[in-house]
Amino acid sequence: MRIVTAIAVSSVLWFTAAPGYTPAAHGASPDYDWPLQPRPSVTRPFDPPEHDWLLGHRGVDLSGSIGQVVRSAAAGTVVFAGAVGGKPVVSVDHEGGLRTTYEPVTASVTPGRRIARGEPIGTLEPGHEGCPVSACLHWGLRRDRDDYLDPLPLVRPTVIRLEPV
Repeated sequence: MRIVTAIAVSSVLWFTAAPGYTPAAHGASPDYDWPLQPRPSVTRPFDPPEHDWLLGHRGVDLSGSIGQVVRSAAAGTVVFAGAVGGKPVVSVDHEGGLRTTYEPVTASVTPGRRIARGEPIGTLEPGHEGCPVSACLHWGLRRDRDDYLDPLPLVRPTVIRLEPV
């Protein structure tokens, strides 16, 4: 009975933790792929702030190289391609109210353009603060205006471990 209860509680927590954020229940979403190829290493993980106004890391940093092609993680519509705070950024809206952002990326696309998963959206530039390699891609994900999410579950299988109750 304890195992059944643990599974039920885990399932409820898993499916209610992020409504509308539905990578496959036990793995990566088949609709998303890594924005850099080959699969990059994560140099800095997602670290959301406790409150919206506090410092945090609202995305992940992926190791890359200067001039490397950056690809859209999923099909969508380019909604922004320009500079924010002097840094080149590309943002893409996807089904389900999700938006991915890519920085520092010099855009090869323009706002309003429909793109496919894996389609090039620009090239990676140097200068991302705190990057331990020649260039890092800051890859962000959000739902709605201020709900920042970790993009890694979109491309990485999620491991669920049940512990005794």
